[in-house]
Amino acid sequence: MIQLSTKTAGFTDSVIRRMTRICNQYGAINLSQGFPDFDPPEVIEQRLSQVAMKGPHQYAITWGAQNTREALADKILADSGLKVDPNTELVITCGGTEAMMCAVMATLNPGDKVAIFSPYYENYGADAILTGAEPIFVELRGPEFTFSVAELEQAFKDGAKALILNNPSNPSGKVFSKAELEAIAGLVERYDAFVITDEVYEHIIYPGSEHIYFAALPRMRERTVMCNSLSKTYSITGWRLGYVMAPQEVIERVRKVHDFLTVGAAAPLQEAIVAGLTLPRSYYAEIQQLYTHKRELFLKGLDELGLSYFRPQGAYYVLVDISEFNFADDLEFCTLLASEVKVGAVPGSSFFADGRSNYIRFHFAKKDETLLAALANLQTLRARIKPRA
Repeated sequence: MIQLSTKTAGFTDSVIRRMTRICNQYGAINLSQGFPDFDPPEVIEQRLSQVAMKGPHQYAITWGAQNTREALADKILADSGLKVDPNTELVITCGGTEAMMCAVMATLNPGDKVAIFSPYYENYGADAILTGAEPIFVELRGPEFTFSVAELEQAFKDGAKALILNNPSNPSGKVFSKAELEAIAGLVERYDAFVITDEVYEHIIYPGSEHIYFAALPRMRERTVMCNSLSKTYSITGWRLGYVMAPQEVIERVRKVHDFLTVGAAAPLQEAIVAGLTLPRSYYAEIQQLYTHKRELFLKGLDELGLSYFRPQGAYYVLVDISEFNFADDLEFCTLLASEVKVGAVPGSSFFADGRSNYIRFHFAKKDETLLAALANLQTLRARIKPRA
């Protein structure tokens, strides 16, 4: 056979999405891939129904429908205090995944280095490989997932042109403090670098933590490429709507990458989501209350089961320690968990740069009855999966 791409030779499929297929195969409750089993706000559903009959059904402007970008700019201003020009500083993308790929390709050259905190969302490594960039991993240490400023500075000394900052973080639930963000800001200014943020879980924050937009820090607007998604905030993961916000000169590059990757996001969905972007501010307080309740329900169940975990400060994931089972292969453990216990999880090795295999990730973006059913199944965990010698 003619030689295929060497860039993709080492790729596997997404382990997260693979676990959904394994859950489907065994009829397991899917707490692996992070999507809810409840509906988006009714006002969004109603608007989608109207759009289905009346359109638009043809291409929107490549970088996003005008009214969608304007509504999004208003929301960003209300969230962060950042005044955004919808015509020069925004691109609507096909989900946060494409937003991140566009951002990386617009800012990094083959051979450039990019700093990534570990544990990290698995796509970041693939984004670096596809761009031809070299990742430099900087460890976040539990239980608070703090980082060493000296280690991060060493990444910049070693040539990192950008840092990917996921805040709140998947899979750890880490919410970076103002002091931590200011330390990062000082380093990127000193070493003349970008920060590419992934702020998908901006509205899923728990008491005691606060989401601070990195671009809103002094002098960081011009250094920040903000990637985001509407999937988690409005419970529409299947709509694949995201965006990039950045200074005009960066957005001009992002537009070109986006144009040739996907042409544009779905026009009917862009029209329908305006109903979500213009929801009253009370909606976001309700989202926080909803997920705070779900976190407490699920963590209480883990406590009762005697399972150790890292308490998330944001997002809707929890890393659970499975050291007691002594599995060398956490994918094997998660497959058994799905087949024998009927609960899906993601092996932690897909998130940690060092490949450690003693954690699994659950998500709790499910109806209460789904979470309670999963916890009931987990009561059989130690009976069905025995520790390895």
